[in-house]
Amino acid sequence: EVQLVESGGGLVQPGGSLRLSCVVSGDTFSSAGMTWVRQAPGKGFEWVSGINSGGSFTAYAEPVKGRFTISRDNAKNTLYLEMNSLKSEDTAVYYCTMPDSWGQGTQVTVSA
Repeated sequence: EVQLVESGGGLVQPGGSLRLSCVVSGDTFSSAGMTWVRQAPGKGFEWVSGINSGGSFTAYAEPVKGRFTISRDNAKNTLYLEMNSLKSEDTAVYYCTMPDSWGQGTQVTVSA
């Protein structure tokens, strides 16, 4: 069974930065497209960003375009999300996902 474990969340002031990581167990990571999804308090899930298996193609939701960067290290089975210029509306639980599997999420809170 594949396991995804996110880390790197926390409390940050508006304008600050965080880097989320997601370590994936097993040997399917390098062949899988990956995404980051978030859920703000009281709201539904929102797709944030995606990356193909080789890391050559990335995509972003409009609210985060230009501020967030998705990347991956297939040698380390790890997915990243670099988040800059954070806003209060970025407050959410962030999940990394791959086909049929989600992590447990990491909380990001942007507040003064």
